[in-house]
Amino acid sequence: MKQHRDRKDPHQREIVIVSGGSPDASIATALAQADYIIGADRGAAVIIALGYKPDLSLGDFDSVDESEREHIQTSSNQYIGCDAIDKNYTDTELAFLAAIEHNATSITLCAGTGTRLDHTLANIHLLKRALELQIDMRIIDAHNCIRLVDRKLTVNKEHYTYLSLLPLSLEVHGIHLTGFQYPLHDASLVIGQSLGISNKWIDEEGSISIREGLLLVICSND
Repeated sequence: MKQHRDRKDPHQREIVIVSGGSPDASIATALAQADYIIGADRGAAVIIALGYKPDLSLGDFDSVDESEREHIQTSSNQYIGCDAIDKNYTDTELAFLAAIEHNATSITLCAGTGTRLDHTLANIHLLKRALELQIDMRIIDAHNCIRLVDRKLTVNKEHYTYLSLLPLSLEVHGIHLTGFQYPLHDASLVIGQSLGISNKWIDEEGSISIREGLLLVICSND
């Protein structure tokens, strides 16, 4: 099994959660940077297939057969199973709560998007919980990186083409956006508008700040 990276800053704890959504190549990159790895349901099998040993695998494991579940259990440092019916949280939220218990300072959620829009939206809402706890969290897949801002955020272009801004609160005010083709100065966005969709970088690094509200920041490519 592959090992975690050598942690440079003992005060930083990067926890990677792999959920049961659509797996893609971004997972391997995230796992290589992790201090602690959590597999949620079928996500644990993805971690193991990539050559990593989950620090924790949890969930109801209703997305795998019995032999796969046994393999996950024996291949993980810790395994927590739960009843598929008698539980109040999704497997991904259980993994999120575990990450908090393990003192995450940042969380990367992989395979948190996919064919189930309800699960995708629920996972995006976890960004608000993380923000309230002052944990830097992002959701990544092959085409997107999703974050949430309530004050300031710096975004690097990396391999992305587009940057989109969408309110998570009913209204967002005092938006300043620099480093992009269409800058914003003291702008406002309300739910139902598409004004913030498909901006493009003109610099390798851009900055976003807002005065009031919660703003989803989505870096994406086709």
